[in-house]
Amino acid sequence: MKRIQMQNGLTLKELFEQFLLSKKSKGAVDETIKTYYYHFLAISKHLDTTINISELTSQHLLTMIESMRSGQLTSSSIRSYSITMRAFINWCKESGYTDISFKAYKSEEIIKETYTKEELKILLKKPKLKTCLFSEYRNWVIVNLLVNSGCRAGTIRNIKIGDIDFDNRIITARHTKNKKTLVIPLCSEMVSILQEYLKFRNGEEKDYLFCNIYGEQMTENGLRCAIANYNKSRGVTKTSIHAFRHTFAKMYLIDCGGDAFTLQKLLGHSTLEMTKHYCAIFDSDIAKN
Repeated sequence: MKRIQMQNGLTLKELFEQFLLSKKSKGAVDETIKTYYYHFLAISKHLDTTINISELTSQHLLTMIESMRSGQLTSSSIRSYSITMRAFINWCKESGYTDISFKAYKSEEIIKETYTKEELKILLKKPKLKTCLFSEYRNWVIVNLLVNSGCRAGTIRNIKIGDIDFDNRIITARHTKNKKTLVIPLCSEMVSILQEYLKFRNGEEKDYLFCNIYGEQMTENGLRCAIANYNKSRGVTKTSIHAFRHTFAKMYLIDCGGDAFTLQKLLGHSTLEMTKHYCAIFDSDIAKN
């Protein structure tokens, strides 16, 4: 059976389309599919994806990595692309199209960008409600929630008003990267901030908590631009939303003396592997403190 499939004459590009369809049928979220797609476009600049899968060798993959290194891609980018390639090659192997294996590129651990305490103090300063626009107030609330929970941008965009349980001081996020429900605990200050915000936001339980000026769900780019503009308006040059997640992890581990297992639950990681990554990159700061 394997030999028959390997004689089908399918190219890497054609098989990758089948790979994406397979992932979609198994419930992969749109963000994951989009990431796979754009990663493969980047990979095609360093690997001939028009060749037949039966012609692919381990040497092709090693040459691909070397091409990426020569192209001065960051080690984290090379690793991200190689992880996508590994998933694709493993799928091809399981489907009987090839018998080669591929390991993801091992990048150097780098310190993730985080917001300083001075920057957070500026960003968390409450705007004057009588004079500011709703968008600025909304962005201030979003930044507060990002700092307090460390959740992803996709989670922020998909929280609905009905997901908030003020009595138990939690938000039940049903749209997450791994498609598992995430319970976000809220401190008393965050509860007060959200309660006040909803007096201005209004809306019904089915409405998105953070909306645009038309009351609709914020787009991925809309949220990114909103936070970037908010930060710049306050003189903070960093604009990364994901940096708030790194900041949360760092504060939890260093300032709160938190443990990896609890951090795993708070960040919504499926396994402890990624959480251990956070612990490793902030290890020098923990030692210093």
